[in-house]
Amino acid sequence: MRNKKGVENRPNGFRSLGVVISSAPYLIFRVGCWFLKFKRDAKKGGRIFQKELIKQGVDKETAEIFKEIYLQPSELKQYIALLR
Repeated sequence: MRNKKGVENRPNGFRSLGVVISSAPYLIFRVGCWFLKFKRDAKKGGRIFQKELIKQGVDKETAEIFKEIYLQPSELKQYIALLR
């Protein structure tokens, strides 16, 4: 079907799909960079958390266990499990 100017009418869904497909690699790269920064910050926070526990008198083994519990929410498999 053509309009008055002779341009073919197409549903906006095709255009939107094209935009999404063409921007997918960029989005994947941005999300990957965001996740790596998140992981780095979480590890840094875990180290600080462990040092503070030791400073407060908790033994090293227990502080290591608490640090691992502290870091569990920053693992990728936690987020994948939420998507299922």
